[in-house]
Amino acid sequence: MKLAVVGSGYVGLVTGTCFADMGNDVWCIDIDEKKIQGLKKGILPIYEPGLEEMVKRNYAEGRLAFTTNMKEGIREALFVFIAVGTPSDEDGSADLQHVIAVAREIGKCIEKYTIVIDKSTVPVGTAEKVREAVREELEKRGKSGVEFDVVSNPEFLKEGNALEDFIRPDRVIIGTDTPRAAEKMRELYSTFVRKGDRVMLMDIPSAELTKYAANAMLATRISFMNELARLCEVTGADVESVRRGIGSDSRIGNAFLYAGIGYGGSCFPKDVKALIYTLKDYGFQPKILSAVEEVNKLQRDLFIRKIVGHLGEDLSGVVFAVWGLAFKPQTDDMREAPAIDIIRGLRDRGASFKAYDPIAVDNARRVIGDTGIEYVKNNYDALKGVDALLLLTEWHHFREPDFEKMKDLMKKPVIFDGRNQYDPKKMKEAGFTYFSIGR
Repeated sequence: MKLAVVGSGYVGLVTGTCFADMGNDVWCIDIDEKKIQGLKKGILPIYEPGLEEMVKRNYAEGRLAFTTNMKEGIREALFVFIAVGTPSDEDGSADLQHVIAVAREIGKCIEKYTIVIDKSTVPVGTAEKVREAVREELEKRGKSGVEFDVVSNPEFLKEGNALEDFIRPDRVIIGTDTPRAAEKMRELYSTFVRKGDRVMLMDIPSAELTKYAANAMLATRISFMNELARLCEVTGADVESVRRGIGSDSRIGNAFLYAGIGYGGSCFPKDVKALIYTLKDYGFQPKILSAVEEVNKLQRDLFIRKIVGHLGEDLSGVVFAVWGLAFKPQTDDMREAPAIDIIRGLRDRGASFKAYDPIAVDNARRVIGDTGIEYVKNNYDALKGVDALLLLTEWHHFREPDFEKMKDLMKKPVIFDGRNQYDPKKMKEAGFTYFSIGR
């Protein structure tokens, strides 16, 4: 099949590459000339395990192509995916200007029946706006007879595991109002759902809302556990024991029940805000989701207070090691990363830092800057002569470090663990002053 994917960021590049890897002919389209030229040379704008190899292979074998020319990219395509950003506007709503702009460009180019697919995370009602934008441009060209359908097909990709999520999906949500589009979309995804029909057909508004509902539910679980963690700290309970206790209930499960310094990334913060805005727009008071957002913001402040409570409000001359900068492991994504607020909050009090992340240093430098921060290439290098370690991202190689070596390198054996990676009892026995979340 012939596809076009407009937007070569995280979602668009993964989507286009995975479809190409299954034998389809895919054009990835982006207005950023530098990004497109880089992709042609095998230089990716994002980090995702396994993606670089897959891009290079499919490009070399001719199934995957890159262009800035919309007409070239969608000329023969039956499916055109819109996979551009929908960042939060100042009021929390999803900014749809890029989605609508792409829809208009599609309307300027298509000459035959085309399925226009919203892959971007968009609020209820966006498909109708896309439909109207395409229709208006066709009418301007005198091509109102050209048929097209609009489909909502939200993505459910976890950064760090996106290829597996796409190739072996839990579910494929397809929102459509025509049997023709439904049949074609089923055929397109059939390769990925051979071991069971995971395709779920539904109306378009339901599909649009499903993505937001999923992310908001996961964010709610995280904030719920972080609020419980505060109670655990003052009562002497252990949030890890509580997590195991409730997670063993088959109705609840263990996923996203880990206490820590809060969620970040490109999806949860933005999507919770957008759903709050949508509820308000329809006259509802989003009490649960407002609390979810508030708890998440407060969690970072509480971590800073924990540090200040031990070391004092004035941190002039205090040097922290930082292990982990990205919002989660297996990604270089710094969007809404807890490390940003924590480092800024401590830096404002006079602290300086030696920071390590295996992937995200370049992006962190752009977001946080160099002031008061030395970025190092090894996690142990970050420990030399520091007053305390801040563990902010749970990269796998932080799980079993050499604690004796750590003590020898640090000026003071103090650890503030924002991800509950270590056992408090063992840390005490090893001679560390150890602070974690809810334990």
